Amino acid sequence: MAATVRRQRPRRLACWALMAVLLADLLALSDTLAVMSVDLGSESMKVAIVKPGVPMEIVLNKESRRKTPVTVTLKENERFFGDSAASMAIKNPKATLRYFQQLLGKQEDNPHVALYRVRFPEHELGFDPQRQTAYFQISPQLQFSPEEVLGMVLNYSRSLAEDFAEQPIKDAVITVPAFFNQAERRAVLQAARMAGLKVLQLINDNTATALSYGVFRRKDINTTAQNIMFYDMGSGSTVCTIVTYQTVKTKEAGVQPQLQIRGVGFDRTLGGLEMELRLREHLAGLFNEQRKGQRAKDVRENPRAMAKLLREANRLKTVLSANADHMAQIEGLMDDVDFKAKVTRVEFEELCTDLFERVPGPVQQALQSAEMNLDEIEQVILVGGATRVPRVQEVLLKAVGKEELGKNINADEAAAMGAVYQAAALSKAFKVKPFVVRDAVIYPILVEFTREVEEEPGVHSLKHNKRVLFSRMGPYPQRKVITFNRYSHDFNFHINYGDLSFLGPEDLRVFGSQNLTTVKLKGVGESFKKYPDYESKGIKAHFNLDESGVLSLDRVESVFETLVEGSPEEESTLTKLGNTISSLFGGGTTSDTKENGTDTVQEEEESPAEGSKDEPGEQAELKEETEAPVEDTSQPPPLEPKGDAAPEREKATDKENGEKSEAQKPSEKGEAGSEGIPPAPEEEKKQKPARKQRMVEEIGVELVVLDLPDLSEDELARSAQKLQDLTVRDLEKQEREKAANSLEAFIFETQDKLYQPEYQEVSTEEQREEISGRLSAASTWLEDEGFGATTVLLKEKLAELRKLCQALFFRVEERKKWPERLSALDNLLNHSSMFLKGARLIPEMDQIFTEVEMTTLEKIINETWAWKNTTMAEQAKLPATEKPVLLSKDIEAKMMALDREVQYLLNKAKFTKPRPRPKDKNGTRAETPLNASASDHEEKVIHPPGQTEDAKPLSEPVKATRSEPADAEPLELESPGESPGAESEQKEQPTGQKRTLKNDEL
Repeated sequence: MAATVRRQRPRRLACWALMAVLLADLLALSDTLAVMSVDLGSESMKVAIVKPGVPMEIVLNKESRRKTPVTVTLKENERFFGDSAASMAIKNPKATLRYFQQLLGKQEDNPHVALYRVRFPEHELGFDPQRQTAYFQISPQLQFSPEEVLGMVLNYSRSLAEDFAEQPIKDAVITVPAFFNQAERRAVLQAARMAGLKVLQLINDNTATALSYGVFRRKDINTTAQNIMFYDMGSGSTVCTIVTYQTVKTKEAGVQPQLQIRGVGFDRTLGGLEMELRLREHLAGLFNEQRKGQRAKDVRENPRAMAKLLREANRLKTVLSANADHMAQIEGLMDDVDFKAKVTRVEFEELCTDLFERVPGPVQQALQSAEMNLDEIEQVILVGGATRVPRVQEVLLKAVGKEELGKNINADEAAAMGAVYQAAALSKAFKVKPFVVRDAVIYPILVEFTREVEEEPGVHSLKHNKRVLFSRMGPYPQRKVITFNRYSHDFNFHINYGDLSFLGPEDLRVFGSQNLTTVKLKGVGESFKKYPDYESKGIKAHFNLDESGVLSLDRVESVFETLVEGSPEEESTLTKLGNTISSLFGGGTTSDTKENGTDTVQEEEESPAEGSKDEPGEQAELKEETEAPVEDTSQPPPLEPKGDAAPEREKATDKENGEKSEAQKPSEKGEAGSEGIPPAPEEEKKQKPARKQRMVEEIGVELVVLDLPDLSEDELARSAQKLQDLTVRDLEKQEREKAANSLEAFIFETQDKLYQPEYQEVSTEEQREEISGRLSAASTWLEDEGFGATTVLLKEKLAELRKLCQALFFRVEERKKWPERLSALDNLLNHSSMFLKGARLIPEMDQIFTEVEMTTLEKIINETWAWKNTTMAEQAKLPATEKPVLLSKDIEAKMMALDREVQYLLNKAKFTKPRPRPKDKNGTRAETPLNASASDHEEKVIHPPGQTEDAKPLSEPVKATRSEPADAEPLELESPGESPGAESEQKEQPTGQKRTLKNDEL
């Protein structure tokens, strides 16, 4: 009995813990009923939301447009976003920031920083002394980093989504270019943290586009692989992606569609912006030629004029995509001089000849990375705004060798729709049809370390080793474990990018540092001293490449193992609790379940044979370790192990309070197995065989970031507070402007109303003069002192004026409501009187209403008539300028009281069953009603043999004389002689009429 009680206590604790977890999830769901996606392009962004009742909708901005420019104007006391900021680029180009995503994750010596200065010389760039990253120096008091500017844009996109969804939103999926490296992705995540957004995932824009294409063509995907190429040329860059669609069988959801990224090629600077810059330079040259000889300044030295030319170049590029020529014209380009020039499509194509020659480049890169040829590609689909240029389509069509290019996808919104579908899949508030996504690693990542080897007796040397951690075009998210077997003291290893030979020399310079992180381990020697009698299983480093493509080192552990005999140690209460919770869901009591389970964990281990055979870049032995199944079916399936080495399972327990030991059973392969619930006392007495006991010691880790140092927590907090202060300032400014506009609108509207007949009828001349004088005084004050008035003062002024005019407006509104309200009251009184008269005419035998009920209704009707007549008479005696005694709210109250009583009687009549008719002496039924049909008069009831007339059927579910309401459904009765599934036909009877059963209905 005692053992039973001991086993029940952890189960009760588990139930309480489970309830607490479910309650926490419900509370979290209440705040995340809507999610959003932001498709961040170089020139514009698209925002989409999902909320209950609104599946996958593009958000409209304040100008009711589906696309919003990624532009920010920063002044000393105000900010502008979107279309407002784009229009400010002409007036104040220095304070208007555009295309700043090119500076994310870039240091001072990066070629893209120099390119940005050439393209936009009006911006003054400074550099952080610690991180060597650029920032915008707008004024001596205003300076913002690219991450802070991007945080402002993300915050603005959230405000648009919240206004559209009419509820707060904090969860988002953000698209990034597929070629973003680790530093650039971390910069986007930092910007989102500054904006207060919870990023569910950074999804590559090409993957989001492919997901959108697959989701809307789910029925066309089958077991046969379909290879689709997406060619995306946007404003700032070009990406070509090869995607394979097919159905696969998953453990969690059965057969589901899947997309797999097979190949990716890109060009970081090929896009519509470069075409517009070429066209702007051409227009600037034409304008200078027109003013040649007038000793005029070069238009290129005027930032405002160049901003006008860039806007005209953008318009010209769009028009020339559909026309052979067009007239470029700008009014007052510089020094009040107008500009007008004709530009042909041929001239535009000549300006961009070298750009068009680069169009096939990403296609070839994608085919090489996918190890495919063009014959295996079924369709090439265009994405992005720049693909609308005819010359781009001509060159691309020739390069891919297809009959035509696919244009059956929304080139602007596909990425936003795919990202918001992924957001709904990742959110706990929505359930979507599973679609497996297997994204691909663009840049391989490896681990490098140096160890001491003995080549000859007494001769030691250092050998440099490399282990590929995440290979190029391998799927992610994914976890990997690498084991260092030959270290018994503190050591360092390095995490770097792998082979980047597929990048050109210029791309390598833009890429930045190829070294990611140096990891310094501390405490390795102490762990060996702590367990001298245990066998070392190596130093295990756990890596995670998450859904956003960001690499992290979860933990480093020193693992030891030994054989022990005897009964296992008593499990702790937390272990029992965890095992019990696991058993509630049908799972085992495996002790090595990680808290962040992914599909598989691959483990790399340096074997003794590799000590003399390793070459740089050589693949190490792979070992798989299966973890808890993933609930999100949108994650990629497990990566299959490669190589000739036999798979071996290793279990590692998480560290708690320094160390934790755990008993495990040996498996068939010699692995460390898991132990379940403690056995019964009888079994404990038996001698157990020797078992393996594993000890895990946490190793201290010091990370030295080499590519781009992240912002510290203090710097992130300061930046977040800076953006929050700006947001609060903007909201206060908007609130003040709203109050001023409301006051001004009230003054003008009321002054106009004073001259309308309906207002003059209910007011005296003195009242109108008083109101008009107060309104004029408020208008004068608003013009003279209103610009410096606070929001509170403006609201107080408005409240005073409304209080002054309240009585006048009330009299007018009441007179407007009288005709409709009185007409409704008269109709209700008439109908109620007719209903009462009809109720009193019902014969006493069939009467369903009591005398008290009818008397009560009659009393209410009479009282309502008397109130109406009396009140209207009193109102007729009052002048129109006095407060009325006939109020619309009183009329509504009288109507509600009368209607409530009538509805009560109507409901009673609807559900009351009529009394049965008495039988005559001969045993026949009472005379049928007059409205019965002739067939009913002639109908004869025939009883079954052996049953008298007075006998009642024993199993009849419904009485024969039951009356049905007029709107009742026909009854379906089973005949005793029929099978249980048989149904008999019934005819509807009129309301209140008796219903007899025919012989075949018994």
